Amino acid sequence: MRFRLATWNINSVRLRLDLVSRFVKAHRPDVLCLQEIKCVDDKFPELELRTLGFPHIAVAGQKGYHGVATLSRLPFTLEERRDICGRGHARHLSVALDGVSGQAKPPVLHNIYVPAGGDVPDPEVNPKFRHKLDFLEAMEAWFASMRGKAKNRMILVGDLNVAPLPSDVWSHKQLLKVVSHTPPETERLTRVMESHDWVDVMRRHVPAEEKLFTWWSYRNRDWRASNRGRRLDHIWTTPALDGAAVAMKVLDETRDWPRTSDHVPVIADFEIE
Repeated sequence: MRFRLATWNINSVRLRLDLVSRFVKAHRPDVLCLQEIKCVDDKFPELELRTLGFPHIAVAGQKGYHGVATLSRLPFTLEERRDICGRGHARHLSVALDGVSGQAKPPVLHNIYVPAGGDVPDPEVNPKFRHKLDFLEAMEAWFASMRGKAKNRMILVGDLNVAPLPSDVWSHKQLLKVVSHTPPETERLTRVMESHDWVDVMRRHVPAEEKLFTWWSYRNRDWRASNRGRRLDHIWTTPALDGAAVAMKVLDETRDWPRTSDHVPVIADFEIE
């Protein structure tokens, strides 16, 4: 079965509901994973999103700068709202995609929002950075503990708030001491990937030596001209689904939309038997 999956840090779903509608009508995702929804469960605009064609919705909401939601045209079963790192934050949802499974065990989709980590890349003086490192270590331990590494069919998407490769930032040298590209973060994210042999779908479609960004700061007056971006948003699969993503696109045109998020959507078309 072929379906389109999209991930987007929306930076407040209620504030940008019109942009979600615009994106959905233009690109028709079958599954849309949102991060940083910035609302509690009972304030989530479920009715409005259902009218866009998503009868299946799972929400892990929270006040402040947290919260994730998964919207789907295809049936799914809620698997887990995991409190990664044990801080009481709503940063994870997983669902089993029953609508694409056929006779096989349905693939599991993880929607994750990793903490941003603040501004100072020193865990001794910045609790937010310490939390981010702890969160990544908890992810590594969790995925490493899962059995059936070779057979598990999983997809992981979200704002992981780490640009792991030199080509994932506008200047590797200048950003080595900037949160999101520091060695403590990139090394931990690499260990998360290795913990379950995750495959970087975006880099299956764009060579690792080419620049690839999904986030541009609001501080850039002309973001496209300066192009000081970072790849903070990701799509991964387990080896059993390597090659199932037959197309991928970063929709940087949404960064020009009025009152938009500083992140842009990433979409991937999957074919899963």
